[in-house]
Amino acid sequence: MSKQIVQFMKEHSGYATMNEFKKAGIHTRKVREAVEKAIIIKIKPGLYKLRDFQRDEYEGFIDVHTANDSAIICLGSALAYHELTTFNPSKIDVAVPNNTDKFELNYPPINVYYYRENMYKAGVDVVERGYGSFKVYNKPKTVCDMFRYRNKLGEDLALEGLQNYLNRSDSNLNELSKYMKICRVKTVMEPYVKAMIAG
Repeated sequence: MSKQIVQFMKEHSGYATMNEFKKAGIHTRKVREAVEKAIIIKIKPGLYKLRDFQRDEYEGFIDVHTANDSAIICLGSALAYHELTTFNPSKIDVAVPNNTDKFELNYPPINVYYYRENMYKAGVDVVERGYGSFKVYNKPKTVCDMFRYRNKLGEDLALEGLQNYLNRSDSNLNELSKYMKICRVKTVMEPYVKAMIAG
């Protein structure tokens, strides 16, 4: 029976819900057994992914998006995604609107941040992979978010992200300034930006 589950999930980009299993005539007991044997992984109640499926290093981001399409990769995880830091977070940082019900996953491990609407909606990129998609904040928005959360995540990380962003050929000071205002970090960031550009 696990072969049927594997085949079914391969045809559905490696993900399936309990409802989809039921419609395909796959019993809940068989799904539970497949989880126990680690053939499939439970992302959250009612949502599963096939463990051995050809994916890439972004599969955790796609797991999160599949579980909740309002979740956006943010902060340390977005900083790492954009290669603006050497730091690799052990949990995936995700932003959701601040009126969202409690968001939890069995897998992968996540840190959830509740953003006000104007901050949540600004600077979102959609990344398409062959087996799914995810949302991530763009580079200047991510740098500004890091300053907003610098007391929680560390000022060193925020400064590293800013320096690496300013060193990039595609850095844009107008864009950065726009997100500094949205994230309400203009007064904090401006002296660093000026010093780094002068330096």
